[in-house]
Amino acid sequence: MNPIIEVNVQSEIGKLNGVIIHTPGEEVENMTPENAERALYSDIINLSIAREEYKQISGVLSKLTKTYEVKELLCNILKDEKIKQEVLNRIERIEPFIGEESPKGSLKEHLLNESAEDLSRLLIEGVEMVKDNLTKFLSKDWYALRPMHNFFFTRDASMSMYNEVLIGRMANSIRDRESVIMQSIFDFTPEFKTQTLTIPPTGATQRIRTIEGGDVLIARDDILIIGNGARTSTEAIDMLIYEFIRRKSEKAQHIIVQQLPHSPESFIHLDMVFTLLDRDKCMVFEPLILNPGSYQTVHIKIQNGKLQSIRNEKNLLTALKKLGMDMEPVLCGGSDDWNQEREQWHSGANFFAVGPGQVLGYARNNYTMEAMNNAGFEIIKANDVLSDKINLGNYGKYVITIDGSELPRGGGGARCMTMPVNRTNL
Repeated sequence: MNPIIEVNVQSEIGKLNGVIIHTPGEEVENMTPENAERALYSDIINLSIAREEYKQISGVLSKLTKTYEVKELLCNILKDEKIKQEVLNRIERIEPFIGEESPKGSLKEHLLNESAEDLSRLLIEGVEMVKDNLTKFLSKDWYALRPMHNFFFTRDASMSMYNEVLIGRMANSIRDRESVIMQSIFDFTPEFKTQTLTIPPTGATQRIRTIEGGDVLIARDDILIIGNGARTSTEAIDMLIYEFIRRKSEKAQHIIVQQLPHSPESFIHLDMVFTLLDRDKCMVFEPLILNPGSYQTVHIKIQNGKLQSIRNEKNLLTALKKLGMDMEPVLCGGSDDWNQEREQWHSGANFFAVGPGQVLGYARNNYTMEAMNNAGFEIIKANDVLSDKINLGNYGKYVITIDGSELPRGGGGARCMTMPVNRTNL
């Protein structure tokens, strides 16, 4: 039995002690140009190249911390027949068709008969449609249970928030199964000591209350920064506010909300324009974060079961400074407008910290890396770490650069592909 790990994330930059990842599998390749847009991709990914790039991320993380693979975690809980039944029941609530009667038996019946290993694979990679009635025969869909093309972005479907796990309520139904799987992993894996927290649905067909992990940053043990845009709604943030009010904590809880444009698609989440790098440094997409214009920054304070205040701030860094976090911005793409836009498009602001001042990001963003180097970060290639040419212990602040020709096509970077479960408190 593996040792118990307590979910505890009090910041974005504390030393990383455990992280959940998902190596891209056949679900990424099970895509055509016709369904790429439905899968939330702007292009088709070459799986063989994406896997090689991902090996750099998983390999570096394995050297630095304990890593957990989604498929292995899922397989482990599905070995229990009662849990297998419950997981499929949860999936049936969001995808009722799996329980529908069919001449060759319902899809749910077939899935219940699969081994834990095969079922964990099928739930992620998809199940081909058996053409056993007229509707299915005439359907243009190849899959009865669609592949989860986006699951290697493990950040969105669940997020460690202090000592709990907030389950994402996804903006697009094609990702709902990700949330079900992640909630089931945390509910039924005995090695994870935590409780899951969910945003209740509205009961309406519209997705009014939505929240995804790319929009939720833990700045400090009393400060959450949340993006409000295409994927995270004000109604979901309100539910989180009500939850903190309900707890009636004597300690103040601050929520800083940053409005985001709904387009272009590279602004999909807050962590595509803002990430924390060190105790006193952050990566920003300057045009939005430092000069938000009509996109408001709102500071909400909750204490003793009451909403103490809600007010506008000049920008995100001003709000943090008022709370004692004086952050020096490092500019995504450097100081040139053209380079800023180009590199932000390819996740140039999306960094993931393994410790204070120790981060991972894409090598392709040259001007961003130059800005990082000027800010005191040593630029280190992932392959040099993996081949032991570099001893990270010899460096204080560094950015480990990951090759990124295919992975960015999915619309995310190092932070998007990692879901930390434990960090050492600062």
